[in-house]
Amino acid sequence: MAEFVQRRIEDRIPELEQLERIGLLTGKEVRIIIKKVTSLEYKLKRRTVDKQDFLSYLQYEVHLLGLIKKRRQRIGYYFKKEEIEYVIVQRIHKAFQRATSKWQEDLQLWYSHVGFCKKWNCKHQISKIFSALLAVHSDKPTVWLMAAKWEMENNLSAESSRHIFLRALRFHTESSLIYQEYFRMELLNAEKQRKEREEMEKAKMDLGEAGYLESILVGELAGVVYRSAVQAIQGAQFHLSLLSIAKEFNFTKDLQKEILSDLQSRHAQDPFTWDFMAQQELASEPLPSAEYSSKKAKATDMLRKEERCSKIYETALESLNTEPMWNLYIVSCRQRYKRKTNSKELKQMRQERLFQAYRKAHEANMLTEEKYMEWISELMALGEVDSIVEACEWATKRYSQSAALWRARLETLLKLGTTAVDQVFEEAFKHFKLKDSAFLWAIKVQYSEITKGEEATEALYKQAIVVPDSAVSTTMKEQYLDWAYRSKGYKKAKKVFTSLHESRPLSEKFFQKMITIEKEQEHTKMQNLREYYERALREFGTVSPDLWLDYIKEELSHSEGKPQNCGPIHWRAMKMLEGKDVESFVSNYTLLQTGKL
Repeated sequence: MAEFVQRRIEDRIPELEQLERIGLLTGKEVRIIIKKVTSLEYKLKRRTVDKQDFLSYLQYEVHLLGLIKKRRQRIGYYFKKEEIEYVIVQRIHKAFQRATSKWQEDLQLWYSHVGFCKKWNCKHQISKIFSALLAVHSDKPTVWLMAAKWEMENNLSAESSRHIFLRALRFHTESSLIYQEYFRMELLNAEKQRKEREEMEKAKMDLGEAGYLESILVGELAGVVYRSAVQAIQGAQFHLSLLSIAKEFNFTKDLQKEILSDLQSRHAQDPFTWDFMAQQELASEPLPSAEYSSKKAKATDMLRKEERCSKIYETALESLNTEPMWNLYIVSCRQRYKRKTNSKELKQMRQERLFQAYRKAHEANMLTEEKYMEWISELMALGEVDSIVEACEWATKRYSQSAALWRARLETLLKLGTTAVDQVFEEAFKHFKLKDSAFLWAIKVQYSEITKGEEATEALYKQAIVVPDSAVSTTMKEQYLDWAYRSKGYKKAKKVFTSLHESRPLSEKFFQKMITIEKEQEHTKMQNLREYYERALREFGTVSPDLWLDYIKEELSHSEGKPQNCGPIHWRAMKMLEGKDVESFVSNYTLLQTGKL
């Protein structure tokens, strides 16, 4: 191994001598480089090479190259680059090739090589790198796209880019992303050739030798790609994505007409087709400027456009009464409703249309959970009390297992202060299993705190903590302790804690809450804190390293604390904790001892 490393170091001697001779490095720096490189080379010659060793080697070489570039700029010396930089760059390429050959699955390593080539203007290498990369990672569409984009934008070779796209489609016959970018590439190529021909015509140059084909210039190749794409991939959304790409180019009118015609004939029953047709009404040309002068005229014109748009949606819903179709209609109505306007008539019409859409979708049993939430939210913003109560009731009847909708209904009723809350709570509890009812108990005790007396609230808490489900019971014990402290002070909180600290199941938060309450007192007693920590550790000492650390910190920082107790606490922690918890405790305890925690 030593002779191989020595040979590689000797191979560097000429470039290092040149660097010293021309003043880019000092003799001391050359010796440091040789020492560092020797260490790195030995690591690369181990029987089992680590990836990090390769990365360190590459990083050092790249940094050396960057240093040489800065030194050249500083002294203004730009000769002998072939004898210095060229040699280093070639060495980096070889190191990258060895690394990517050994760790072929690491895409970031390949991308780093590409990035290095771009930075140091090694364009001839990038095509080779992508070729090798695609041989290994042909299953990743993004890699094909990067390679094709490089050929088109940097190598200026539409032919090579097209070849890569065609190869990509053999592996990914149903990749919408590849088809979309292939379609875009052909249009970009046509646009580029059109601009080149215009420049040549302006310069009155001979177009005969340029070889511009009219079929390419008008986008016929893009048309071929489009027709192949829609044969391979079905769906109006994909169709529309190709149409939006075609609209980016001003010479694709005929192609756009073809795409639109195919969309209407092939996907007449697709919600996205109807959505597109309706939105086209909003994008239609405005009135002539003479008739479009006043704000009222603009509002009237927009009113007509939105009316036509709405009629298309309504026509669609007659034959396509589905959730996706209703969702698209409501999304459109809501977008228009959110748009600002000074016209009261337009604003009123948008509001009526939106809430009418919500109601009709509900009546058709096509309103989703998300849309019910939106409907309730919009009604709350307007303060329509009767409508809110009605919509909430409809929502929970349709989605009786939705915690979000029941929460929204109950919280809404609490805000409105209606009298039917107790009945709604009873109804809600019927629809949820015990393990899923924690949120209902939380809202119910909140309601009791606001509207009922302390005795009724405490009775409700006592009922909640004995629910035979650990999630509900532990949560309500935490809230019971918090309520006791807020409503009746420290003595009541301590009494509640004393009555519950042996009543399992318990949570760590329960004990932490009592510790926090004790610390908030004017005269905190360390004896009480020890009791709370000891009880908490009895329950959670095997899984909570932070609890042990907090206990130790309390002994160190409290005026009544005993630092001599820290040793036994540490010993107990090491005995009880297991696995990663031990490592976490040891590292944090070390930081605590050094004053960094």
